[in-house]
Amino acid sequence: MSRYDFVIFDWDGTVMDSTGLIASCIQDACRDEGLPVPSAHDARWVIGLGIAASMARVAPGITPQQQMSLADRYRRHFLSREHEAPLFEGIRETLDDLRGRGRMLAVATGKARRGLERAFDSSGLRGHFDFSRCADEGHPKPHPDMVLWLLEQTGADPARTLMIGDTTHDLELASNAGVDAVAVCYGAHDADSLREHRASHYAESVADLRQWLAHHA
Repeated sequence: MSRYDFVIFDWDGTVMDSTGLIASCIQDACRDEGLPVPSAHDARWVIGLGIAASMARVAPGITPQQQMSLADRYRRHFLSREHEAPLFEGIRETLDDLRGRGRMLAVATGKARRGLERAFDSSGLRGHFDFSRCADEGHPKPHPDMVLWLLEQTGADPARTLMIGDTTHDLELASNAGVDAVAVCYGAHDADSLREHRASHYAESVADLRQWLAHHA
């Protein structure tokens, strides 16, 4: 018997295999601006926080003007390369399964709205999701705003709502909003970091996620 009627997905690192690309673009932007280049681990850690918070974390101590310049550099790099990021193998079928069982689906992402719209168009997944909420439309993760807004719009029961994401920011978001979470261990944050936070399941692959959802959603 299904435990969940409403399933919310993060995008980068959960639906789309884009975390390596994002980290590389962050590093390139810092290099362009003459700032210390963060490690790949540190660049991946900020994924999902929203652009302003991400830039502040990877380059602490810079001025607001420098943050804006760094964010602009990042966007230029990412826009020139975003076509390189594919969907994770099996994710489309996972979404098809959920839709076939009548589940309501949404996206809660650290992307800006324009970025998510481009991703919807390039991936062909727009029709799979009933609602979406982006970092530039309210408070970014891990503030509960995204999930609370989605719950308000849908009237979904928090007890029957599930958040799926690849970062500790996603797990904190779910906890702050009072909904269950599944951590996927194939994205931006490593499994050990994810397991320090409460989740209903820690999926090692999309196939693992799909199998778990088949029994619980």
